[in-house]
Order: sequence, then structure tokens, then C-alpha cells
Amino acid sequence: MIRFLFSSIILFSILSCADKPTKTLKKGLWRATLEVMDNEILPFIFEVKGETELHIYNDKEVIVVDEINYKGDSVNIKMPVFQNYIAVKFLDENNLSGIFINPERDRIVTFNAEFGNEKRYFVSDEPKRDLTGNWEMLFSPRIEDDEYIAKGIFKQQQNKLTGTIRTTTGDYRYLEGVVEGEHFELSTFDGSHAFLFTGTATDSTLQGMFYSGNHFKEPFIATRNENYELPNENELTFLKEGYDKLAFTFPDAEGNLVSLEDDQFKNKVVIVQLMGTWCPNCLDETKFYSQFYRENTNKDLEIVALAFEYAKTNEIAVENIKRYKEKANINYPILLAQIGGSSKVKAQEKLPMLNHVWSYPTSVFIDKKGKVRKIHTGFNGPATGEKYDAFKTEFYAFVNSLLEE
Repeated sequence: MIRFLFSSIILFSILSCADKPTKTLKKGLWRATLEVMDNEILPFIFEVKGETELHIYNDKEVIVVDEINYKGDSVNIKMPVFQNYIAVKFLDENNLSGIFINPERDRIVTFNAEFGNEKRYFVSDEPKRDLTGNWEMLFSPRIEDDEYIAKGIFKQQQNKLTGTIRTTTGDYRYLEGVVEGEHFELSTFDGSHAFLFTGTATDSTLQGMFYSGNHFKEPFIATRNENYELPNENELTFLKEGYDKLAFTFPDAEGNLVSLEDDQFKNKVVIVQLMGTWCPNCLDETKFYSQFYRENTNKDLEIVALAFEYAKTNEIAVENIKRYKEKANINYPILLAQIGGSSKVKAQEKLPMLNHVWSYPTSVFIDKKGKVRKIHTGFNGPATGEKYDAFKTEFYAFVNSLLEE
């Protein structure tokens, strides 16, 4: 069924009544919606800046999209860096209807958009609760093997609710939503993931459901706890007893085999990044690393990324890596470590000296003698505010201390 739908989508996005565009996107604000599970609607706002550029907004986040192609009455909107795209047709000049497609995972979500509507959420009632503050969260409570902890960090101004949710493996990025009566919703669309959190609140508790696109949902509960903190990200992943080094050999985008034993890494501080070109948290980390690398080219420092890809063939995975490097302005090598999925079990099999691969991204810090000095699980991106600032301070201090040894 999915293959049939996927084939239909390809035709939908490229075929139309004429080769030349009959319409182009109107400049201005559009309100888009994605249909997730349980008939829930995930809204977001985008602004068309020109025929081939639009901006997607999630609270403070602005995602620039500059690959927009027209054919007849159809539009294909390619997400930046990621392989996902939106294929739509004009119902009229003010309305779009189509699909958001993840081709690597065969996922399809219904998409609609209306021009001239700048409100992400509509409200008719005043909020009865104020969710501002820190929340101790538990996802999939009492569900064996699926339960995990998180920290909600929210700020509410009248009806508007913003913030993020941190887990031990990363954050759910910039969330934007609303509180109406005792009901709340938060959503984000980053070009890769479509996340919606919806539920009810008391003064000290939350209860709701988390939706990821139209393929996954899980319940969550939370209690207000201003002093709550997650486990230390530097203590979750570690080398097994008897190991003090990391070792691997994987090909780069040109097919050259690269190993930590190569001359380019000798007597250097090396950061090894486990990531995927499909992963928004990885992209946040990659942007930070890329800038740091460019600013420190005169130091004994190297960064190398290991990509764990959903692409079904090496050729597609390599093209994804090349596009990723170009779009994110990356100057350090990205090696192809795995195709066909992001299984952390298989990833750990390829890096058997690690106790477990918990998260993409994960960063391994290696000193000039080749010894692993720290492993950082996950990444707290810009949406986490103070936590992101704290990470940067710790990162600069730690890497500089390794460089001075």
C-alpha cells in the first residue's frame, strides 16, 4: 500500500496539465497543517519570501527553504539539508493541498495550507493554567521497555506557550503552542520531524499524548518540579572495560577508506561524531561543530563524523552526505558507517568498544595520544536556552584543555 501511495505521490508532484507553471506561491504568510494520528492537526506558519524561497517558523527558529520547483499547477518544496519534501497542488491561489513525504522511510502525511492566516493556533477561551516553569516528565509510563524520562521547560504569556522538552538523548527543538482553559498544545515542524504534544493541565500536573507524524504516538505525564534535572550526558555512554581507544574504518563520500590510525589524526585532538543526515539534533550539533572547526583550523584539531543512514543504497547515502555537507557548510569528513536504518544495536556492533549507542548524535572526545577522554550522549540545541549555553562553555573549556596538553 505504501509503495502504491509513494508512486502516486511522485506522479502527483511532477505531473500537471502543463509544463510551465500556471501559478506560483503568493508572497506572505501561510498557515499549514499536517494530519497526524487520532485526527489531530499539527499547525505551523511559513512565509513565502519569493518564488523560490520560504521561511518556516517555530517560535524563535527560522528554517530557510530555497529549493522550490513549479510545474503546471503543482509545487515541489524540498526541505533544507534533509531528503524530505512537500508535494502540493493549487486548489486556488490561496489554498494548497498535498503531502509531506519522507522518501527514505516511506512515510506520508497529508498537508494543507491557506494563504493570509498568520495564527498558528486559534483560541476562544482564556487559559486556566500557567505552565511556565520546569516539569518532570515521563513518556510511555508503565509500558515495559518504552518508558523514558524527560524535562519540560515552558514559558507562557497569556494563551501563548513556548519552550522545549529535553530527554537524555537530545531535545524536541523549538516548540510553539497554546493554552486554552485547561487544554494545551505544542508543535514543531523542522523539515524532518513533525511533533505534536497535546493534553490537559492542573496547577501541578500534565497528562497528554505525543504524536510524531502519523506513524507514532505515546502518552506522557508530568509533575511540576523546578529543581528537576536529567542524568549527566557525559556518563551514559562509555568504553567497555579493557578499552581506552576507539577504532573504525569507513569510507568517505569519495569512497576513500578513513581510519583513526591515518596520519591526519595523529597527535591531534579528535572529535568523532555519530550522526545521521536525517537527524535534526545532529544538524544542530553539526552547525556548532562546523563553525568551531572553521575557527580553529590552525590548531591540532580534527573532527570526523560517522553517518548512520536510512538510505537503502550506498549511492543514495553518499549523495545525501554530499548534499548535507554542502548545505551545512561542513569542511570535515563524513564517513558512511551504515545504510538501511539507524539501528543503535547495529551501530554498537560496528563500534564494539562502546557499552551502548544511546543516541544520535553522540560525540567521542579523543586526546592527542589517541585515548578517549569523554563521550557526550545527545545534544542540547539552541532551543534549550541556558542548557545550550552551558554546553558551549563546557565544550570550549574541555577541548581547549585537550589542545593545551
